[in-house]
Amino acid sequence: MIADEVRGRGRPRGFEENEVLDRAVRVFWEHGFEGASMSDLTAAMGINKPSLYAVFGSKEELFRRALVRYRDTYVAYAPATLEEPTAYGVVERYLRAAVDALTESGHPPGCLSIQGGLSCGPANSGITELLADFRAVFEGALAQRLARAEGEGDLVSGTDTAALARFVVTLGQGLAVHAAAGAGRESLQASVDVALRAVASFSAPPQDAART
Repeated sequence: MIADEVRGRGRPRGFEENEVLDRAVRVFWEHGFEGASMSDLTAAMGINKPSLYAVFGSKEELFRRALVRYRDTYVAYAPATLEEPTAYGVVERYLRAAVDALTESGHPPGCLSIQGGLSCGPANSGITELLADFRAVFEGALAQRLARAEGEGDLVSGTDTAALARFVVTLGQGLAVHAAAGAGRESLQASVDVALRAVASFSAPPQDAART
């Protein structure tokens, strides 16, 4: 629950932070940071403006907290994909899981980290940078995982693992844009099929095969 010191500032009793953050996530997801008005947010969250400012401080801070909530719920699948034993398996699991998440019913299609800042003007450039940093975290982790795979002989020696990671993440972002535009799961998975053929070309042959 929110700290007791904000009681009496318009916050209703029983105010549950994660519950209202989930509602804020949906508003930002549907409208983007700039498109989400304070009226939209307070109506969806079931609180008034004094409560919102007392608890979250500002619209920007609310967005930051909503983005963390989004990371810990809707895209919690991503870190687990790095645990696959092969680089190909990592990429396949990530892209397949991303398509499933992007097209899942019960929430807006696409990805908050893309849609949240597509139309931000100069006054809100901090939101654009925040989202870029958000996306870069997984890209960096994927690049490290692929570098490890190259060192273990799972990828062809000399593979530019940073470029390969960027290719995969860029594809994931493109899938998000298409999902938001109404592309279906089947068509997006077909695009993943094509991408995986490219990824397979970087996979090193098994040791036994390499000696024959």
